[in-house]
Amino acid sequence: MAVVFLQQGISKIPVSLEDASVFDLPLLVWWFVAFGELGAGIGLIFGGLAFPLHHWGSVSDLVTRFSGFTIGCVMTGVIWIGEPESLIDVLLYDNLHVFLWFGGLYFALRGNNI
Repeated sequence: MAVVFLQQGISKIPVSLEDASVFDLPLLVWWFVAFGELGAGIGLIFGGLAFPLHHWGSVSDLVTRFSGFTIGCVMTGVIWIGEPESLIDVLLYDNLHVFLWFGGLYFALRGNNI
């Protein structure tokens, strides 16, 4: 999941108004999406790698939870921008984004607790 968000975040850099206008978004929102995806990917990797180190335990848990929250926010926006007809359409035809949304929810609620 971290690799998906890193790849998507890197593909949006450099942030430009033309890219934002394709999705009918303001430049500020597009900037937060690009760097939020990049930060969420880096945060998940850091949280996973720093977890075994005991002195980084609470920090890595917090970073993992925040990254999961960020993923959930970005995926909610992606699903919302698609303007689906109903919830059934989202569940049937947008399953990648639903999977990523539930993955973000898992990391936001569970953190690094095993």
